[in-house]
Amino acid sequence: MTKKTTIYDIAKNLNITAATVSRALNNNPKISSATRELVLKTAKALNYEQNRLALALKSGKSHNVGVIVPRIDSSFFGSVIRGIEEEFNPHGYHVIICQTHEDENRENENIDTLLNAQVDGILISTSNTKIDPFNRILKKNIPLVFFDRSKTMNGVSSVTINDFKGGYKATKHLIDQGCTRIAHFSGDRSIEIFNERFLGYKQALLDNGIDFKHEYVIQTKSTLEDGRKAAQLLLEMKNPPNAIFSSSDFTALGAIQEIKAQGLKIPEDICVSGFANEPFTKFMELSITSVDQSPLEMGKIAAKVLLEQVNNSNSVMKIEKRVVLEPELIIRKSSLKTQESNTNLKKLSF
Repeated sequence: MTKKTTIYDIAKNLNITAATVSRALNNNPKISSATRELVLKTAKALNYEQNRLALALKSGKSHNVGVIVPRIDSSFFGSVIRGIEEEFNPHGYHVIICQTHEDENRENENIDTLLNAQVDGILISTSNTKIDPFNRILKKNIPLVFFDRSKTMNGVSSVTINDFKGGYKATKHLIDQGCTRIAHFSGDRSIEIFNERFLGYKQALLDNGIDFKHEYVIQTKSTLEDGRKAAQLLLEMKNPPNAIFSSSDFTALGAIQEIKAQGLKIPEDICVSGFANEPFTKFMELSITSVDQSPLEMGKIAAKVLLEQVNNSNSVMKIEKRVVLEPELIIRKSSLKTQESNTNLKKLSF
């Protein structure tokens, strides 16, 4: 096994003290630029690597931040993470990514892992219905920022989109296509974003004189299989819906597959709209209408908010920001029922 190079090896090579090497590596102003350059050159030649944990203990900062997401095999969260990394990397921070798979216990374990790793801050899109795990973070004086899926907590910032408006826009568009029996695939409504999308859907119905029907609302997980099963339930009804607004693009795609399998046409028989604007929605032959959430922008803003808090962690005054981005409805073939030109396949303003 190859022995790891230490500052003592560098000191011996240059015939100087280990203390001088340490000061040079840490940019101590008492060390001349010539000595610093010589130490750095020798350290590189000897393949020396600084002990990041020791540096963290000395400086009080690890230059690591944690990101917790429900899943990484999603374009939305992939784009958010990209935005986060693009903001943090130029500042010398490394991003540690964890995923929960929508499991509260796993999310709690992720939080413990990041706290034990002494991260400087945590960004999270939560699947948790409880507040205790987040209070644990705050008690350790670790900056916390929610994105996408958030909790309302004093002194804690969040970056989200207006999910209520997103749900309202999608439903209103379906109504404008002449649909009056509109079903909704809802996620777990104990999670704020899914409840807000549901409330936006419900309000759009009421504002347009359409009765809200509980039987048209089906709770699903964000999977193709759940979308297929939910569509089966709807199509078995005596008076099935003529439109579906799904809180997820994946369940929307599953519903489309089942509707086609039963010999019905989209959008002639049933219009479909999803949420998240996953890449597959625009590349399919039957492109899917969806609500865009600006994930790259969300990631960049969330990172900026956390970076500001990390840099002001010693301040007595807590920074709290609530950034709410505007959703955009991207209208595509799956819901465009009326005889309109292709120029209407565009972003719809609220």
